[in-house]
Amino acid sequence: MNDVARAARVSLKTVSRVVNGEENVSPVLVAQVRSAIELLNYSPDVGAGALRRSDRRTEMIALLLEDVGNPFSASLHRAVEDEARARGVQVLTGSLDECPARERELARAFTMRRTDGLIMAPVGPDQGYLATELRVDTPVVFVDRPGAGFPGDTVLATNVLGAGEATRHLLAHGHRRIACLGDYSRISTARLRQEGYLAALREAGIEPDPRLIGSELHTALMAECKVIELFHRPDPPTALFTSQNLVTAGAVRALRRLGLHRTVALVGFDDFPMADLLEPAITVVAQDPVVMGRTAAQALFRRIDGDSTPPAEHWIPTTLIRRGSGEIRPGTHTTGDRLAGSL
Repeated sequence: MNDVARAARVSLKTVSRVVNGEENVSPVLVAQVRSAIELLNYSPDVGAGALRRSDRRTEMIALLLEDVGNPFSASLHRAVEDEARARGVQVLTGSLDECPARERELARAFTMRRTDGLIMAPVGPDQGYLATELRVDTPVVFVDRPGAGFPGDTVLATNVLGAGEATRHLLAHGHRRIACLGDYSRISTARLRQEGYLAALREAGIEPDPRLIGSELHTALMAECKVIELFHRPDPPTALFTSQNLVTAGAVRALRRLGLHRTVALVGFDDFPMADLLEPAITVVAQDPVVMGRTAAQALFRRIDGDSTPPAEHWIPTTLIRRGSGEIRPGTHTTGDRLAGSL
């Protein structure tokens, strides 16, 4: 900054005001300083600036999500970013790809940049390592999934209730052989959604059939193959509950390939783009990633501002959206919708 001040022939204080975006600097001096900055290729050292501040803040937070390309994660990310932007705070974001090693690697990388707080959708079984990775006063908020081994506020959807509502909806439309297809069983949300499905069946006096439960389906292709396999069996399901949006996409593709999309009922957990434009449109249990992201960001900023109350859980309700695929009754057939001849 001293070099910039000399090149611009202004005081160090004037350079500081221009760099920090203060408005009480004349346009002429701003132009001189910016010209010198460009000439010297100067960029502020955020870490050094934070050390000079009395509150040690960098005005940056970190956000670690499973996959920022997933529509759910993308909506959550945008909500966090909007809350941060209103405060003049930048968001550093990374995708964890269900890899605990990457979770720890990114947490360390962002900590080295002295972020003021961390929002995380944890993928590893234990986040106790954060105690040694983070500064003592760095707050953490867990979103979508609970953390373990480290204290922090938690923002969760009502996974068990939502999955139970989806299953009861299919039961109410006459289905008894309902398949449940989900993501990796090590993921807490996948386990909770399967728990809701099982509880709803047992409430209805139906003993769950293990042959109708599929897990470890982490991609749309894996889900598509699983659905095709189910309908090659002699006693296939009449309805599907798919507990993740990629799984739902794979199931939809499989049903259309088999000509069963108007015959087999389907309720998915998580909404996804254009689900309402398919034929039939897809009935879903929708989470609210915007509210989840907003709630997580607000909780984090309260902690950054000094809130020292015990960690809290924030539950965001799910909503059943009826669109048509979940309202198909067993035994419904239309021209071209029979499996025979498509296998």
